Amino acid sequence: MPELPIVVIGMPGTPVDADLVVGGRRHLDGVPGRHLVIGGDLEPVLDGIAAERGRVCVLASGDPGFFGIVRALAARFGPEALDVRPAPSSVSLAFARLGLPWDDVTVVSAHGRPLRAAARLAAAAPKVAVLTSPDSPPEALGKELLVLGARHRRAAVCSRLGTPAEQVTEVELAALAGGTWDPLSVVVLLDADIATGPALAWGLPEHAFAHRDGMITKSEVRAVALGKLGLPPAGVLWDVGTGSGSVAVECARLCPGLRVIAVERDADQAERARANAAAHGVRVEVVEGEAPAVLAALPDPDRAFVGGGGIDVLDAVLARLTPGGRVVAAFAALDRAAPAAARLGHLVQVGVARGRALPDGGVRLAAENPVFVAWGPEE
Repeated sequence: MPELPIVVIGMPGTPVDADLVVGGRRHLDGVPGRHLVIGGDLEPVLDGIAAERGRVCVLASGDPGFFGIVRALAARFGPEALDVRPAPSSVSLAFARLGLPWDDVTVVSAHGRPLRAAARLAAAAPKVAVLTSPDSPPEALGKELLVLGARHRRAAVCSRLGTPAEQVTEVELAALAGGTWDPLSVVVLLDADIATGPALAWGLPEHAFAHRDGMITKSEVRAVALGKLGLPPAGVLWDVGTGSGSVAVECARLCPGLRVIAVERDADQAERARANAAAHGVRVEVVEGEAPAVLAALPDPDRAFVGGGGIDVLDAVLARLTPGGRVVAAFAALDRAAPAAARLGHLVQVGVARGRALPDGGVRLAAENPVFVAWGPEE
């Protein structure tokens, strides 16, 4: 074990005298003592510290307890073994340079996690700071945000904060995605057009949508399908065989941070879906074409509702589904629902009888045609 405590300095702080100095290459220049360079894998670094018998000083950017090395050091050596001396965090410096408060900010790290997961969190929040990395640089984040339909109108790339090479550049999302940026940056996303959303209600009545000759997913079936989808706050959703667009519209109402893409082969129905989205004040991208061929040009879905097409369409959707995603499919006939259930893992029959008034003031129950809903795949 090294001589305790292990001193952890947030740069641009002043390093202490130590037998072993640990940090990134940019932190170690001109610092006396034996050096141990932090690379992508922390385990060899932690092993090197554990093998040291002298005094150890660890150098890290900003506040090393804020998405920094303190977490790994505390897990290995215990919090009591550390003397942490933080500097302002990169996020606090970024907002200071922008002249903005950050007590209402969602902070997301793209270090050591899939970029799509970090981008989903960022796309769903109105004011965000994303810590990027060599594996997930700002331009890759920008591309993911565009795919996810993020509604932030302004981004700021804040690089090398607190150093002579510091740079803060404000851009639109398209320029963020199209540029080449310092990978070790803080990307601040601002001015999101993210509504607080409607009251938590779904399964809207059929008369809330324009539709043709009753060709619409019935409200009770829609309510079940939406529940089975388990909608995330952000990501990509496909509604394949959207018809009048009722499922797509409800998904967009419930989760404004979702990028909702409705696929329809009939031009009249596609136009009807656009009109329904406009009437409800939500954003739905309507793509005209025959599935599964038309799906090739779309971004991979995190969720999908399949309301039309055969098993070949369902198979094409499953082939594109992101890890951890979910598909819900509705069928009027059991013989079509059974192979879907074999692929997805779950099946339920939704049978509904609606009350109808009788002339004498009584009520009778009028049965609707049953619908089979399959969902999965199983986790």
